[in-house]
Order: sequence, then C-alpha cells, then structure tokens
Amino acid sequence: MLVQDHDAPIATDDIRDMLRDHGLRVTRQREELYAALASTKSHPTADELFGMVCEGHTGLSLATVYNTLEVFVEAGLCKRIHACGATRYDATTSDHAHVQTSDGRVIDLPEDLSRKIKRAIDPAVLRGIEAELGVSVASISFSLTER
Repeated sequence: MLVQDHDAPIATDDIRDMLRDHGLRVTRQREELYAALASTKSHPTADELFGMVCEGHTGLSLATVYNTLEVFVEAGLCKRIHACGATRYDATTSDHAHVQTSDGRVIDLPEDLSRKIKRAIDPAVLRGIEAELGVSVASISFSLTER
C-alpha cells in the first residue's frame, strides 16, 4: 500500500503502479485526480477536487471526477467520509478517525488516538449490535464533531 505523507508530491510512477496493483486502468485523469487527493489533508469534496485539478486543464468533467472517486473507493484507494452534509474523500486509507469542526472542516485524528478509542469499545457491545441487527461488523468507522 502506498502511504502518502501529504508533505511531498507523490511520484507519477508510484501512482501508475498503485492503479495497476489495484486492477485499474491507468489514465491521465486518474493519475491527476489521485495525485491531487493524496496531496491534501483537507478531505475535499468531488467539487473541490474538480477545482483543484481543473485549474489550467481542459477535458475533465465533474462527472468524471465523481465516477473516478467511486472507482477509487471501490478499489480501496480512498475512503468516503460523510461530514456535515457533504461527502468528502480521503486518500489515507489506514484506520483512523476524523474530527468534524463546526465550520465544516474534517481533520484526521492521529492514528494512535484512533486506536485507543477503538480499543475502548467493548467487544460485547459489538456482538450485541451484530446479533440485534443481523449484521457482521467488519470495521468501525467514526468521527467526532466539534461543538
């Protein structure tokens, strides 16, 4: 898995390899969209990502951005975050939580703190949820909301 630190741009060859490793066809649009998503900590919406990539570029439609983000989510290359009424996207796919601020921003909770919170969840509670709802919980995803 490619881990992006958001401080250095991700190499195009690395993006191409990652797309191929996930069974995706490599296109210029996919490369540009993933590079833009991986380069930011802002958890952009599709519209915001479109604005980031379209500056100076022609031939990319908003529909392509939405479709490509869905392909990335399905392939496990990014996560969809529902925050403050908007769907946002995160290229950091490691297990971590988010804090939603009152002004609509989404901030990553450090992984060590995310792990502490998840470990505090009683496994008996999860089993109870599974039994009551008839589901099998594969993972826990949560966010904290600022007052």
